[in-house]
Amino acid sequence: MRCLGHFVVLAALFTLWANVPAPAQDMNRARRTIATLASSAFHGRGYVKQGEHKAAAYLRKRFADLGLQQLAPDYTQSFSLPINTFPGHAALRVDELSLRAGEDFIAEPGSGPAKLEGAVFTLDTLIFTQEAAQQQLLATNLRAHSLVLRQPDVARLSKLPAAVQEHLASAASRITLVQGKLTASLANQQLAQPQVQVLASKWPSAAKTIRLRLDAVFQPAYQTQNLVGYLPGRVHPDSFLVVTAHYDHLGMLGHRAYFPGANDNASGTAMLLELAAHFAQPANRPACSLVFIAFGAEEAGLLGSQYFVEHPLVPLPSIRFLLNLDLLGTGQEGATVVNGRVFEAQYQLLTQLNAAGHYLPSLAARGRAANSDHYHFSERGVPAFFLYTRGTPTFYHDVQDRAATLPLTGFAGAFGLLRDFLRTLDTPGK
Repeated sequence: MRCLGHFVVLAALFTLWANVPAPAQDMNRARRTIATLASSAFHGRGYVKQGEHKAAAYLRKRFADLGLQQLAPDYTQSFSLPINTFPGHAALRVDELSLRAGEDFIAEPGSGPAKLEGAVFTLDTLIFTQEAAQQQLLATNLRAHSLVLRQPDVARLSKLPAAVQEHLASAASRITLVQGKLTASLANQQLAQPQVQVLASKWPSAAKTIRLRLDAVFQPAYQTQNLVGYLPGRVHPDSFLVVTAHYDHLGMLGHRAYFPGANDNASGTAMLLELAAHFAQPANRPACSLVFIAFGAEEAGLLGSQYFVEHPLVPLPSIRFLLNLDLLGTGQEGATVVNGRVFEAQYQLLTQLNAAGHYLPSLAARGRAANSDHYHFSERGVPAFFLYTRGTPTFYHDVQDRAATLPLTGFAGAFGLLRDFLRTLDTPGK
């Protein structure tokens, strides 16, 4: 019989289960997991200094310690990807002011390498409206200059004539001034031009010269992996419930700056391990098989989950439901459920469980979104939710996303809700 039962029948169990004590996750253990994954020893879990491989080795041991069985040798599904990295020097000096990598400036994800010193050329925004300004720009030799422009103007560059765009690309480097915060990312290609982003508040108003040293190395086929373990079902071993979280992050910028990724996504990885620890206990073993997947290369474009869907280790039609866990470190404002508007019956079940258990302050439903690893599954017809918590702090893709500042306000509540949701879907014959 299918493990995804009739929700009307299951509704009568909500209040009963909410009043029955159940083993909770170990918050101290969860905090240690997050602190470990977000530590400098893992180098931002990216593609510099084997950071993501070190994280994978740590997770393999955790899987083995929990008694998860293997769907691939050593829990490992290997694949490769192209990736641009910044493993060496990352130094920027403006006039006499030295800026800090990660704090004051970051590299654009596709930036080429740089070892240069030269004059600053600030873009005149009249080029977007006046042909005369464009002609004046074309008459200026930019090869010895570093082009400086504001972030809102970057999107406008594509609307300029091709000759003007090519001329701007000839500048020795491009400096984009950013208001608010720096948000790093990854790229699967490398541009010829060095490009960096600088906080506008750190940029001298009358800057004349810069000195930039940026080591950028493009790796066309970096070997990485997904990690997959499972608990075989007691009653329906060929029906699967799946829990996923990506363990990778952005890695390093230069020798010292690294992106900890505590909320994104050491928090979701810790939740995956806590759920695995719960269901691995003999008293909690599921009727359906329960699969736990720690994806690699999510930050590089959801590549790990795409590879799994294209090379599934379990039949996709046999997956009853998938829960993807990402950004679970806050929760003061509740949680959002991507695909909640798509799989309405399952979302109603989730909200009823939340109300019965008083787990999170609120739940909000979203529609389809290609913003995490659930996406490739649901596009292939696998019912899936992506759940993330809302609240503060809002550090994201920056060097401030550290374990020490992560409150985990809704972590225990999210665990209870997800545990009950999986247990409800696992109820045989309902």
